Amino acid sequence: MTRARTLSALLAVLALSGCAAFQDQGSGGGTTTAAASAGGNVTVLTGVYPLEYLAKEIGGVRVSVGSLTPANVDPHTLELSPRTVADMGAAGLVVHVSGFQAAVDDAVAATGVRALDAAEHTELLPADGHDHGHGHDEHAEETHDHAGEGLDPHLWLDPVRLAEVGTALAEELADIDPDGASAYRANAERVTAELTELDAEITAGLATCERDTIVVAHEAYGYLTDAHGLHQEGLSGIDPDAEPSPARLAEIAEVVSEHDVDTVFVESLLSPAVSEALAQDLGLRTAVLDPLENQRDRSADYLDVMRANLAALQQALGCTAA
Repeated sequence: MTRARTLSALLAVLALSGCAAFQDQGSGGGTTTAAASAGGNVTVLTGVYPLEYLAKEIGGVRVSVGSLTPANVDPHTLELSPRTVADMGAAGLVVHVSGFQAAVDDAVAATGVRALDAAEHTELLPADGHDHGHGHDEHAEETHDHAGEGLDPHLWLDPVRLAEVGTALAEELADIDPDGASAYRANAERVTAELTELDAEITAGLATCERDTIVVAHEAYGYLTDAHGLHQEGLSGIDPDAEPSPARLAEIAEVVSEHDVDTVFVESLLSPAVSEALAQDLGLRTAVLDPLENQRDRSADYLDVMRANLAALQQALGCTAA
């Protein structure tokens, strides 16, 4: 098939499906999940799944954790109902990533609820032009003013950065609930050890690969690729709602040819229609690479999904066991 015919077919699929349409959309704008389970001394509400994971692991039995984003709902475009905003105002702590969910940022400001902004406790990368030489030992220790800087909020795809947020969360909980301080800190140390081990697994697993470029639905994976000398090319940029142009589809075809790409990665929640059409027309396979913006399979935790991502990358990139 000629490139012109390929682009025409892809654009037809795009018009019918929408690149960033979520499958099985939830409803309620957070009202079904914002209320935390009973039993803890502190109620914590979180914006995205990896922060929910941290809050549960570090808070343990002393913390009741709820999510502001219902299952299968696009966290980028989350809208909060008045009931959910009221739940936020009554919470002991809201944990979010500023610049990722505008509705959460606005509600935090409007309610004056105590909040921990994960983006203030680790170094963020620019949304475009990630530095592929960035290493973990270069994490900044100071906080950052990121308003309007165009930074990438997907920090949780680097386990080391997520661990830094976990340490800050433990201190925040210890300040709110001093009687639980030792438990929070001990849990944070355990989580840090687990995330450090995960990071070492990813580093070893991606150390020797035939290829270094991945094609993805949207460019959410900079923290994962940059730390390991890889490069991502997305049909869409940092915003999954942006539809790929004909020029971008042509660029992706060139990338596939130049870098011997054999896989187009789709996501667990985004509609795969355009990615699958591209893969079919270019003779490629598809595989799932989960950006962990929301959790579709509640039986799998953060560590499980990241290890599944590693396995998918190893197969796509032709990596050999360390």
